[in-house]
Amino acid sequence: MKAEGHPTLNNVCFLDIGTGRRFLTRSTMKSARKEQIDGAEYFVVARDVTSDSHPAYTGEKRLVDTAGRVEKFTSKFKRGAGKK
Repeated sequence: MKAEGHPTLNNVCFLDIGTGRRFLTRSTMKSARKEQIDGAEYFVVARDVTSDSHPAYTGEKRLVDTAGRVEKFTSKFKRGAGKK
């Protein structure tokens, strides 16, 4: 097998911008920003949403509109409504 066939794994720190939490892992990603963490050098990759801040993982409830989309559409574009 060719040696150049596989990408190299790097130490990467994924940084959740919203919560400030850091996830240390290995990935093929790189970035211009590097940090020393626990004596090892990590590429820092900033992310807007991670499992620490996404509502599907945190259980955070979001406001859901009670009227459905079909009902909104039919009430908005009802034929003859308000016309004489």
